[in-house]
Amino acid sequence: MMKENQKKLFVTEESVSWEILDEKVKRKIMSFESSLMMVKVSFATGGVGELHKHLHVQMSFVESGVFEVEIDNVKKILKKGDVFHIPSNILHGAVCIEEGILIDVFSPMREDFINIK
Repeated sequence: MMKENQKKLFVTEESVSWEILDEKVKRKIMSFESSLMMVKVSFATGGVGELHKHLHVQMSFVESGVFEVEIDNVKKILKKGDVFHIPSNILHGAVCIEEGILIDVFSPMREDFINIK
């Protein structure tokens, strides 16, 4: 199944539906191609991105809210305007302290987030 926003030059906020991950976390896959993906993730206060790792390099922008981000056993409190960088195969996670949104960018794209056939 090909996602509507694959390789589109312009993607509007309204054209992408939220995917509910749990009661406090939802995401929108904004755009992607094989080498790059951008994902918008909305967290309610208390929402958790469990500790995990993946082969993808990730950079995340804090669009709003406050998050406790852990990367390789180091924790930092980040707020609107801050950025964090996660190298490949490094353990990381986040806890939302104040409701907010992260903009995640992955290279290569996260095939596990979509079903391409």
